[in-house]
Amino acid sequence: MPPRPTDSTPERPDDDRVPSTDPEPGITGEREGGTGSGSAPGPGVDQRVAAVRRAADGGRRWRALHVAGCAVLLAVAVTGGAIAVGGAQDRGAGVDAVSAAGALSPGDLARGDLDAGIASLQKHLRAQPKDFGSWATLGVAYVEQARTKGDPSRYPQAQRALKRSLGLEPGNDQALAGQAALAAARHDFPGALAHAERALKQNPYNERALCTRIDALVELGRYDDASKAADTADDRRPGIPVFTRYAYVRELRGDVRTAREVLERALNSAHAPADVAYVATALGQLAWNQGEYKTALGHYARALAADDAYLPALEGRARAQAASGDRTAAVRGLEQVVARFPLPGPLVALGELYEDRGADGDRAKAGDQYALVDAWTALARAGGANTDLETAMAAADHGDKKEALRAARAEWDRRHSVHTADALAWALHVNGRDEEALPYARRATATGYRNAVFLYHRGVIERATGDDRGARSRLKAALDLNPGFSPLGAREARTALKDLEGNR
Repeated sequence: MPPRPTDSTPERPDDDRVPSTDPEPGITGEREGGTGSGSAPGPGVDQRVAAVRRAADGGRRWRALHVAGCAVLLAVAVTGGAIAVGGAQDRGAGVDAVSAAGALSPGDLARGDLDAGIASLQKHLRAQPKDFGSWATLGVAYVEQARTKGDPSRYPQAQRALKRSLGLEPGNDQALAGQAALAAARHDFPGALAHAERALKQNPYNERALCTRIDALVELGRYDDASKAADTADDRRPGIPVFTRYAYVRELRGDVRTAREVLERALNSAHAPADVAYVATALGQLAWNQGEYKTALGHYARALAADDAYLPALEGRARAQAASGDRTAAVRGLEQVVARFPLPGPLVALGELYEDRGADGDRAKAGDQYALVDAWTALARAGGANTDLETAMAAADHGDKKEALRAARAEWDRRHSVHTADALAWALHVNGRDEEALPYARRATATGYRNAVFLYHRGVIERATGDDRGARSRLKAALDLNPGFSPLGAREARTALKDLEGNR
């Protein structure tokens, strides 16, 4: 089974975008001190949402010719990128002299080209090395660059820049919020929460800290606290980064209707192409999760009309095409995605499409994709990131099953989210430990989150433990909800359900 569709981006809609500074009306229409009820959104957002730029990575290419060659090219692309942008990184925490003028605020970076903004900041800091605010902005920009380009080598650079900012101005909220974003990007969610809380003590209205606090609470499985944090963020700093998080918290509790309404209002308020692409993709993912493939394809088309290189939309479109039966377009689309952004989610999805197609050479091609997951996780670990969840999810079906269980247990020890519960349940199952797996599978489905993969996993585990009635119920629910949730998993679910029905 592949990881969740857009979770190339680990467990939630990854929006580490540089936030704007312009206030928006909140989802509930309330300001700080209002009800903050978290009900369905009120009468519309009537101010322009922040023009936030998610830079697409159009230049780097990986060629999947051979496993070794792919791994080498992947490593060269990442380390080479570090040399190209931060060539003097050992002199003064990553500042280099490049042609551009003046310091930029986070909002400036959001509205412009990220690489050019970083170059401008580097030049400014060579001339003004005591500008703590620009050091903080540079650190945040490196985190953003790592996210948009799948480049973990940026994380150490971000860490140095943020440390420099705090050395110049201890306790400044910009750098503390940057440290929170960096910790979240590395999947250190307890650290992200601690840094976000520290930043909010300095400045309760810091948008990045408010958003990262929600992210950390979600990833730690503290959903009630995440819901309260989302309400607080909506009261204090409403805008697209908050709205999308608010919607995701609602989706995790099974409130798909409110999640959709929030995202639709966010999309109606979006003007910058980056915002349109981001929110339309979130709507596409929400529709895909409900098996609404035509609707999902419409949202992805809108996202790509705003930004034709937006990789999450390209990936989402390919998954929706596969689920709709257009395997040729799906394979072509995912090949384009992994050539530019070889992350575990799309790599596993492409590998499973190759396996499902079964043409000459497809099994070897699938193996190449699964091997590249290992290459990516090694590079991510070198950048200080925790990759145990990705390892567990990919290895359980397409790698070392014992390693999958080790990674899943390690991640469960860190956090108790529905996704870590599902990963541990499935890793236990593939290692033949179904009785131990069942409580975790139940926990993964306990919040009301409508996820066909979770239902499928629970159904398979229930069947293995002798609960045929529960297995039939869960497998049918998975296929009713999202019949194309995975090329291989959906096929296996249909086969298992047919066998169960035949044995009644």
